[in-house]
This record gives sequence, structure tokens and C-alpha cells, in this order.
Amino acid sequence: MTTSETTSGSTSGTRRVTIEYCTQCRWLPRAAWLAQELLTTFEAELDELALKPGTGGVFVVRVGEEVVWDRRAQGFPEPTAVKRAVRDRVAPGRTLGHSERTS
Repeated sequence: MTTSETTSGSTSGTRRVTIEYCTQCRWLPRAAWLAQELLTTFEAELDELALKPGTGGVFVVRVGEEVVWDRRAQGFPEPTAVKRAVRDRVAPGRTLGHSERTS
């Protein structure tokens, strides 16, 4: 049993986030900024966050192997939307604080 299995009941694959971004489009700064947002929010819940260079306009966020955001289908994500998608997979039931409040 791995450390992540003993502490969270899940495998490290589901606690790994990958942000695949297009190098041709120069989207590294956007990917790095989103990575920083996720690492700050989920510092105790994530085992790993990887930036994966790609081409062809790709900007995809995965938790484990599951795609939780794809720019082609959903447009560029707001950080709060990605945080909700990641939270639902790595820390269900956890509140995201003020970003979840409705007006």
C-alpha cells in the first residue's frame, strides 16, 4: 500500500494533476499560473502536479487519467472552475471558500 493510499484511501494517480499546454501557442505562462493556483489551493491533497508540453492548440487539465477541462470543448478555464473539478475528485465535500459563494 502506498503512502497516498494509506492517507487518503485513493491511489496517487487520482491525486496527480497534469496540465498539458501548447508550446506553439506559448501557453506555458497560463499553464504555470493555473498550476500555482491549484498547488496553493490543494497543497495537502495533491501528490503531484505536472506541466506537459504539447502542440496543436492543446490546453487540457487531467486528474489522474480523467480529463476535467479541455480548452477545445470548454474554452479557457477560469481558475475557480478548474478548482471545483479538481476538488470534486481529490477532496469531495471540501469547500473552496469565497469563490463558491453566489451573489
